[in-house]
Order: sequence, then C-alpha cells, then structure tokens
Amino acid sequence: MTESNIVLITGANTGIGYHIVRALYSAEKPYTIIVASRDLSKGEAAITAVKAEFPSSSNELIPLQVDVEYDDSIKEAHDAIESKFGKLDTLVNNAGAQFDSLVSKGEMTEREVWNKSWNVNTAGTQIMTSTFIPLLLRSTDPRILFITSGLSTLSGTEDMAIRANQSPDKGWPKRGFTATAYRSAKTGLNMMMRNWHRLLKNDGVKVWAIAPGLLATGLGGNPEFLKKLGAGDPAVAGPFIRDVIEGVRDADVGKVISRDGIQPW
Repeated sequence: MTESNIVLITGANTGIGYHIVRALYSAEKPYTIIVASRDLSKGEAAITAVKAEFPSSSNELIPLQVDVEYDDSIKEAHDAIESKFGKLDTLVNNAGAQFDSLVSKGEMTEREVWNKSWNVNTAGTQIMTSTFIPLLLRSTDPRILFITSGLSTLSGTEDMAIRANQSPDKGWPKRGFTATAYRSAKTGLNMMMRNWHRLLKNDGVKVWAIAPGLLATGLGGNPEFLKKLGAGDPAVAGPFIRDVIEGVRDADVGKVISRDGIQPW
C-alpha cells in the first residue's frame, strides 16, 4: 500500500488554498491533507464542504489552527503535527493577503499596511518554513511550495499592456490599482524561495514559488474587481499545484513557475 503524502496548506479554508485542498482530496493518490486556517471553525467548515463534494474519497482531511503572524501559533501547529505524524512531506505556504486599499479607506496607515503586508506574506511564511524544516527533513520526498504572484516579477513590470503596470495620471494622490506593498512583499517571497532552495538543496528538499495567475479570489476583499481585471476561476490552481506536489514540475525546482512555464524574475 502506498504511503499517504502528508501535506500542510496554510490559508486553506478559502481561495487558492481551498482549491488545493479540493484537488488533493479528490486525487487518486493517497493524501493526508492538513487544512490550516487562522479560524479553526472556518477550516472545519471547508472540510465539511469538500467532503460533501467528494463523498467517495478515501483521503483524510485534518483541521489545524495557525496564524502565520504569530510565532506561538506556528510553534503550536508544529508541535501538533509532530505529535500526530512525526514528519511532514509537503508544506504549501499559501497564506497571504493584500492590504493596500485600506490606506485610501482610512482603515490603516501607510506604514501599517507595509508592515502587515510583509509580516503576513513574507516574514510569517519565513517563520512557518523554518519552524517546519525539521519535520520536512524526516520525509523521503520533502517539498516546499511558496504561493507568489504574477505581480511579483521585476522584469514583468516593464509590460505596460498589464493594467497594474500602467502609469496613472499626473497629480497626487494617485488613483487606481497599485498594490505596491503586496507586490513588494511577494517579490521578497521569491528571494526567500531562492535562499531556501540554496540552503536545502543538499538535503534533497525540492522548493518552488508558484504563480497561479490572476484569479478571482478574496485577495484584497474584492473578487468582483479582480474579475474586471480579467481574473479567472481560482479552481484552476488546484490541479496545477497538485501536479507540482506529484512531481510533474520537478525539472523546475528553484524557479517561480506558472501554469505556462517559468515566470521571469
């Protein structure tokens, strides 16, 4: 009997994380899927929904509370997984958020938005990864996936056909979509991935950053706005990321990969 692949997905109760859960739970290969979320009840609700959609699956779904902004929460999550399984095969660092619009709404200051953007998307992911490395090193096929963004590419900012790259009109303050803090944090995430690839290469850990494309998730709290920008169905991310976990993109370790190939730096 094939041993179950133990996969931990952060931010798994909604958006891309939820569709990764769906893709793994409905897979033919055996998976134990740890559905990690800040709010345990939301993770449990996501599990109920996935089980109802795929009632014949023999895979396992396990809820886990973790908030990547807090070291104690990450440590408690690690201890729970170590106690139950003693190892981890795949870590999918999916938890992330976009806060830029909260400045113009008066809900956060500019500094608060930048600090929170980096804390959630970059620093929290770093601590999550470093905390779980000992469990990953007990796996025979350890993998780390960092969910990044198409907006994170530096060279890609030269493509003025992309709405997010277009220069706004003269004057101040600037209007329209900027997401500068979010974009910068995800670019930082790409460098983090490169460093983990370097650090863990001789340990046999396969590391990627995943750019799933512009998808209509709740990122930034406005999926309808994202649809107006041409965002697709977030369900397409699930099978793509499952393929990475199952070895389809092993030739591309250490890169930022998309469904279409390699994302430029």
